[in-house]
This record gives sequence, structure tokens and C-alpha cells, in this order.
Amino acid sequence: MEKSQRPEDEMATINKLIAGLDRTARDVSMIVEYGRPLELKKQAGTNLERIMQEAAAALNAENLSNRPQVTGGLNGSIVVTAEPAPLAGDFDPTLIAEAFKRISLSAMKLLTGDGTAGSLEVHLRSEPVQTGREGVIEWRVGDSPAHDPFHSFAGSNEIRLSLAARVVEAHGGTAKLERDRLCVRLPLTN
Repeated sequence: MEKSQRPEDEMATINKLIAGLDRTARDVSMIVEYGRPLELKKQAGTNLERIMQEAAAALNAENLSNRPQVTGGLNGSIVVTAEPAPLAGDFDPTLIAEAFKRISLSAMKLLTGDGTAGSLEVHLRSEPVQTGREGVIEWRVGDSPAHDPFHSFAGSNEIRLSLAARVVEAHGGTAKLERDRLCVRLPLTN
């Protein structure tokens, strides 16, 4: 089709169809991944702040390299702040890093979807709980959807967030929407 001469509007329609098929293929791949069992390879002393910083740096680099197939052509950057308390626990660093990337990407889409441009703020802290401490990671997204996007399959973002929630829950944590932020809580070691 590319070798033949087509009217401009016809080529635009074809390109939209191809983009839609690519998006559908990515969504189906994520759904298949969701159905596979998780194999956790936990490592003691895994630092959540370091993992979040690395995930943010990777997504920021992808935004700078202008690769819309990875980031959806998002503008802005991810800014991570953390309290000085240690945020270490027994986690699978690879799966947690992927979950943090998925949540960050979805949070950026939620943030830019409401017309606000700028940086995505991610804040990490620890909170005492009855059994010890838990790490709290919050992605501030402004106006949030009316439904819980962590437990929905209503679109690409929700599928991505459901995959991330599954990883968090496999580590004994929770992922949910709290007012204007996506919030993950994970158990920490003392």
C-alpha cells in the first residue's frame, strides 16, 4: 500500500487503523500477561526509593528521546521526592520496577488528560502500622476518575494499572485510588 499512490485522506485513515491495531495488540498482550502466574524472586533489603528513582529516570529519558510508541507522546517529567526514612523490604526488584513504571506512565496520562501540563509528582514516605511499617508511594494526578482504575479493564491505562496492582498485591501491599492520587502501600522490613 505504501508503494501505490493513495489520496491523503485515505492514507490518514489507514494510518489510524494501523495505530488502533497496534494499541489493541499491546492491550491484548497485557491481558495475556495478567493471566500468567507471577513468579516472585524477592530480594531482602530492596530499596523502594532507588527503584522509583530509576523508573522515573527511565521514563524521563524515553520522553526526551521522543518515542511516542513507548510513552504516548507525553510531555513533562516525573519528579520523585522521598522522606529520609529507609524504604526497604523483601521485594522482587524487577517486578516492582515494572509496576512503578506502569503506574507512573498511567499517572502521566491521567495528569495530561485533564489538561494540566507539567511534571508528575511522586512522593515516597513510610508510615507505622500495627505489624511494623509500610512504604507509601503516591502519584499526584489531580482530578481522578470516578472508578478505581487499579481494578478495571476499561482501557489501556486501566489494564496497565491492574497489572501493577497485581504485582503490588503479590508482595502483600495494596494499590488504590485515594482522592487525587494513585497510592501504593507495601510492607517494609524494620
